[in-house]
Amino acid sequence: MMKNFFAGKKILITGHTGFKGSWLCRMLLNLDADVYGYALEPPTDPNMFEIIGLEECMTSCIGDITDYDRLLGFYSDVSPDIVIHMAAQPIVREGYRRPRETYESNVMGTVNVLECARQIGSQRSIVNVTTDKVYENLDIDKHYVESDRLDGFDPYSNSKSCSELVTHSYKRSFLDGIGCAVSTARAGNVIGGGDFASERIVPDCVRAAMKKEKIIVRNPNSVRPYQHVLEPLFSYLVISMRQWLDMSVAGSYNIGPDKDDCITTGTLTETFCRCWGDGLGWEAINDNGPHEANYLKLDNSLMKTRFGVAPLLHIDDAIEKVVEWTKSWMDGKDMASVTDMEIEGYLKGRGFDV
Repeated sequence: MMKNFFAGKKILITGHTGFKGSWLCRMLLNLDADVYGYALEPPTDPNMFEIIGLEECMTSCIGDITDYDRLLGFYSDVSPDIVIHMAAQPIVREGYRRPRETYESNVMGTVNVLECARQIGSQRSIVNVTTDKVYENLDIDKHYVESDRLDGFDPYSNSKSCSELVTHSYKRSFLDGIGCAVSTARAGNVIGGGDFASERIVPDCVRAAMKKEKIIVRNPNSVRPYQHVLEPLFSYLVISMRQWLDMSVAGSYNIGPDKDDCITTGTLTETFCRCWGDGLGWEAINDNGPHEANYLKLDNSLMKTRFGVAPLLHIDDAIEKVVEWTKSWMDGKDMASVTDMEIEGYLKGRGFDV
């Protein structure tokens, strides 16, 4: 049903040149969708977007999400059926360094996307991807549910809380009235091959492994809902499809691992070292950085009960896939094919024949 649904539909992805956006575009291409992207230039060098040759397979527009006129022109030309909004400043520490720019991207960027939807009106389904960090974090061992209070602490997290509120207002004020279903997706910490961002633990592991150096870990005891990148992306597609078919299911959804797979950063790093081999090790160093919560866990029950979507990959599986993808890239393999095979295997695991 999923391939039949997405085949031939015009899907607009904001933030398509990023790590998650690149994986999502490739997944949609495997489902025979017509994929369009609006984003800045790829944020890292190297980057997943170029490694898997996405520019040759889709319509890509390079632009800033805060540039409303440029976005509106592209949106009007595409007249998308479905929008998945992921363009953002996504790094907590970068939010501390550049708070104004973070709010501009993450709040006004959302306003701009939803205003385009209001003006053009071609779309029937929108998913705004926010973060697990939108909640008021009490820094206790608690699994947050969708009804918990929104109030991210730092500029990145708080800007995503604001993005949620903007979405709720546009949904009630405008988009419900034109038959457009709107949801927000609050995804946990995402890992996968092709992530080269700074100040993220798995890319830090990859860089250290390639240099044959020890991995430096800032907060080894912090607990996070780590999950493989294909898990939230599949959920975004399920939400966008199901709310197209039935607007009543639109809402806000936590997307994260089961409770047993919420692990410490130290455990994640240790598992990575074991999977990588070659005597790779790590050490903890306190760099006196800005505040980050020690505990962050999500309750994923709503995705299970409403859509029947439970996590497929355990954390050990996810880390093994990161290592396999990275070593394939280091060996000079055709990474578009490697990525497609990983997507195909995941979808087959979900019961889809692609």
